[in-house]
Amino acid sequence: MYKFVFLINPISGGGQGKLIHEFLPEIMKSMEFADSEWKAEFTKSEGMREQICEALSNTETLIAVGGDGTVSAVLSAMLTGDYASRVKIGLIPLGTGNDLARVLNLYKPFVDRGLLFLVRRLLRARATPFDIWKVNGKFAMANYFSAGIDARIAHDFNQDRANGVISSSSVVANKLHYVRRFFADRNYMLKKATLGYRDVDGNCESADITGHRTVIVGNIPSFASGANPFYKSNMADGCLEVVDVPNMFNFMMAIAIGNIPLLGFIYKKYFLKSRKVRSLKLVVAADEFLQLDGEDLSGKVQGDITIEFASQVQMLALGD
Repeated sequence: MYKFVFLINPISGGGQGKLIHEFLPEIMKSMEFADSEWKAEFTKSEGMREQICEALSNTETLIAVGGDGTVSAVLSAMLTGDYASRVKIGLIPLGTGNDLARVLNLYKPFVDRGLLFLVRRLLRARATPFDIWKVNGKFAMANYFSAGIDARIAHDFNQDRANGVISSSSVVANKLHYVRRFFADRNYMLKKATLGYRDVDGNCESADITGHRTVIVGNIPSFASGANPFYKSNMADGCLEVVDVPNMFNFMMAIAIGNIPLLGFIYKKYFLKSRKVRSLKLVVAADEFLQLDGEDLSGKVQGDITIEFASQVQMLALGD
């Protein structure tokens, strides 16, 4: 049994994963960990779920090195077996959005102070409870789910990346291409869609959201690379926050001022439609654009989409 296993996505962050794999032995040695107490390996494109389950079975703490998608793959595997009750999860953020790393206070220390500082702090960090949700009983949701314009942008971005349209793998190049995709997709609206949910008091409600710009379902107070359209999102309260965005003005304001003290609070409380829910059901067109934790989910689920509480895990987090 290892104290730590590092699962490293070699292509995240423009290939930074390979550099981290190279420097880890020196860092772990400086912290006086024996070689027998830890190991590091690259994630495999095929058989990744089996690789994650094997790592979870043989460690006290699994450190995912990559973007939100890498962490989501780990959390999805944790829905099976008894991993959630005994394995802690950590994160070294290398992705484009890094929303989960932001709320766990891991992103800024990594960017400002570097790998050595983060690893030293992370391996000594305390674990905090973290909710995991199930989408249609199959996919794990850690951060957020959405349908609409932002999901369309994520879909087109991933297609461009797969087709070689994005010439660089750097985080900056990815973000610039996201901006270009936004302007190209700015007129997109939800097709026929109905939102049903059970609120915190157990009441069941529904709303027609056809023609709205997006509906965002959040587990954490961060969305789309650090924006925060959520009023009172909490990652360990057994609730989701659902934000229904009817027009482009609301969408832009939610992204632009959501994190601004007082101004963002007032806007989200009085002008942006937000609901606290225990579970939800979203009925959308078969060809609607969907995203889950920043990854394109279009075509993988169709029709009725249900999101329900799955489990609670322990995530390593740093203090403010």
